[in-house]
Amino acid sequence: MATFFLDSSAVVKLYVTERGSQWVRSLLDPDIHNEISVSVITGPEVISAITRRRRTGSLDPIQSAAALAEFLDDWHFLFNHAAINEHAVETAMQLAQRHELRGYDAMQLATAIVLRDDYRSAGVTMVLISADDELNTAASAEGLQVENPNRY
Repeated sequence: MATFFLDSSAVVKLYVTERGSQWVRSLLDPDIHNEISVSVITGPEVISAITRRRRTGSLDPIQSAAALAEFLDDWHFLFNHAAINEHAVETAMQLAQRHELRGYDAMQLATAIVLRDDYRSAGVTMVLISADDELNTAASAEGLQVENPNRY
């Protein structure tokens, strides 16, 4: 069993087949009992990514509808939702400035850092899973363990 924080780029791979999708799906093998957490902002980000792919034609309407339905079902039952609080927002503002991150990437990283610190106090190691190279570089600089699913 392991503990993972998936950003939106990793979660999308569960619903849209692309490089790294099979590896991310393997993390959710029920026999392994991994704990999977996401930021609450992941919901709108994943829906946006799927609908954007429908709009650009890389997903047809049937694929898009199926992906959205599966994600919305999983959203309620598969993922632990990490809330955003004032501390996370303050941390995200600092991270955005320090690492020149986009706003939601800074929020994803801040949420992961807050969650990592909570887990660390309980003696548990958490790994950030992200396909975003800029976010991964910043996360590594902030002391997070990082895995990029695009490498698998």
